[in-house]
Amino acid sequence: MSPAGARRIRIPALVIGSGIAGLTTALVLARKGIRSIVLTKADVPEDCNTAWAQGGIIYRGRNDSSGSLTRDILRAGAGLCNAEAVRFLASRGPAVVREILIEEAGVPFTRTRKGDLDFTREGAHSVARIVHSADATGRAIELALLARVKRERRVTLWTNATAIDLITARHHSTDVQQRYALQDPCLGAYVLDASGSVHTVLADFTVLASGGVGRLFLHTTNTEHAIGDGLSMAERAGAAVLNVEYVQFHPTTLYHPDAGRFLISEALRGEGAVLVNRAGEAFMHRYDPKRKDLAPRDVVTRAIVEEMTTRGDPCVYLDLAHNYRPHEGQAIRDRFPTIAATCDGFGVDIAKEPIPVVPAAHYFCGGVLADLEGKTTIRHLYAIGETSCTGLHGANRLASTSLLEGLVWGYHAALSIADRLEKGQTFAPSMFRAIPGWRSPGDAQNEDPALVQQDWTTIRNTMWNYVGIVRTTERLGRAVADIRDLEKRLSRFYHETKISKAIVDLFHGVHASLLIAQAALKNPVSRGCHYRKS
Repeated sequence: MSPAGARRIRIPALVIGSGIAGLTTALVLARKGIRSIVLTKADVPEDCNTAWAQGGIIYRGRNDSSGSLTRDILRAGAGLCNAEAVRFLASRGPAVVREILIEEAGVPFTRTRKGDLDFTREGAHSVARIVHSADATGRAIELALLARVKRERRVTLWTNATAIDLITARHHSTDVQQRYALQDPCLGAYVLDASGSVHTVLADFTVLASGGVGRLFLHTTNTEHAIGDGLSMAERAGAAVLNVEYVQFHPTTLYHPDAGRFLISEALRGEGAVLVNRAGEAFMHRYDPKRKDLAPRDVVTRAIVEEMTTRGDPCVYLDLAHNYRPHEGQAIRDRFPTIAATCDGFGVDIAKEPIPVVPAAHYFCGGVLADLEGKTTIRHLYAIGETSCTGLHGANRLASTSLLEGLVWGYHAALSIADRLEKGQTFAPSMFRAIPGWRSPGDAQNEDPALVQQDWTTIRNTMWNYVGIVRTTERLGRAVADIRDLEKRLSRFYHETKISKAIVDLFHGVHASLLIAQAALKNPVSRGCHYRKS
């Protein structure tokens, strides 16, 4: 039976995720007069990967063009990009940045002394085209968008709300006739609130904007909520997923036992920082003679791993102090105040000494297959941002395309939904009436926090050690076998135990991990951030 406090909620659009992609969708829908609910598992909407992004967002630099950006993205994607998606982003991106972030939300991007937008350059970019807000761009964007969305009466922000399962006719409808559609429709989601009640949220359109998979790995730059729940729910519902073996590892996170893999932005290398080993020797010229420290992330990450492995060192160092090219006359601490302050807390003065760094899981290049509007293979289900796979990133994401991807696809998904609503593409009331309330699979009070934590430890260690930066057939085979066994055990547990956020997260996380490990095992070709040693 459903908990006593459960409700049935009817809404035109349900958006799962409160980062740049989800908030942009809700804002544009509101401007079109359409109501939406935005869900977040977090206590506050700004607790998301968007707010943790440091470097910046692509705009259009001086002497830049959509063709130039297209070439850079394709080059970084290692031959696996969807060229149509790349051209779409490159041509549409700057206009959406201006309309939504600069004009609508008023994001406080850093300006030059003349008052112009300040452009910086990052790895694998041919020109300086990235705008930023010091070194906390994502947070500036998230807070500005959130403030703007909160002024919209048509948007409801629902915190501490965990999506359990997507509602589809084939899986949930009590009307047998509805199960025979060739393309299964999504009609919303079952949502668990902070009190333990499960609500049936019925929507004409559902948008997955739930972020990536970084927290499936032992070391990551991601928030605790990035566990692949959108990937897991969509795949279980029958949506096509693609390129899920391509998990990008950021080459530089702060190496300190208490730092929690704090991200050291690629923008430091864009401003001159050089990677050196413990002996103080620069090494990137040996791995990519032309681009050196500005090589794509997969190249830099593997170079760091090789240096650490061959020398037996626990980390390498990023030397900005001795290589900084003054930017607009700014001192290092003025250009990178957030990074400087954080490193200070761990005894590292970035203006005087090199920063100890190691790679960590960072960005998901695969996901739920989606088109240029964000539509998936399930009717009325959209996937946008890091949850989706449009083919934009191919085998390796170009720096600072992530925020732009969420913005552009959030914007165009909203336009698509608004257009379809205007054309009357809604579900008949009878379809919603045929959807039952949530039925708990089990009611046993046997959740043990110690066991849940141990299961997460198993998942994260397995993914890091066997499905990490350097992969082998033997490691991947072990990962698939171990995670599959764990998923079977957890599935039995899930169907016996009273529902909770901890149980839902664990169920989503183990399934997403298995999807990634299986895809990595099946793909023997090293490309981009999927590197097979054997």
